[in-house]
Amino acid sequence: MKKLSLVFLVLLFALVSDVISAQVQPVDKDQLAIGGYDVVSYFTANKATKGNAVYTVTHDGANYYFASAKNQKLFKSDPTKYLPQCNGYCAWGVAEKGSKFPINPETFTVSDGKLYLFFNGDFEGQPFNTLTEWKKAEKKYLTTVESAWEKVNKL
Repeated sequence: MKKLSLVFLVLLFALVSDVISAQVQPVDKDQLAIGGYDVVSYFTANKATKGNAVYTVTHDGANYYFASAKNQKLFKSDPTKYLPQCNGYCAWGVAEKGSKFPINPETFTVSDGKLYLFFNGDFEGQPFNTLTEWKKAEKKYLTTVESAWEKVNKL
């Protein structure tokens, strides 16, 4: 029964994310990563910045856009440093619910030098920001998210 309700929750999140344009899959059907946001800017400017297709890097089959040649160069020099945890899925969804949820690229945190992205949008007619939930127990989630991702990634 628990597994069935989790499946329902995942399907519901998927349906909601299709309706809400702010929610994106980590890599879309066109292989664009993180909705075209510059993953380096989360670290260098501490903000979500839309990238430009002029500054594209293809990494592991996904296309990453950058806001500048400088950010593109930083990413090329060490992609792993800038890639979001959980392959870009909602970190709270992975750590708390053991599932892959879409993300809002403008809802993020950088903790211990790692980028975490979160769902932030309408859920069942109510606003729901998983970053708020993450911050309530961040220390716990930071110690469990990696092992949770190993399990979720196999699904």
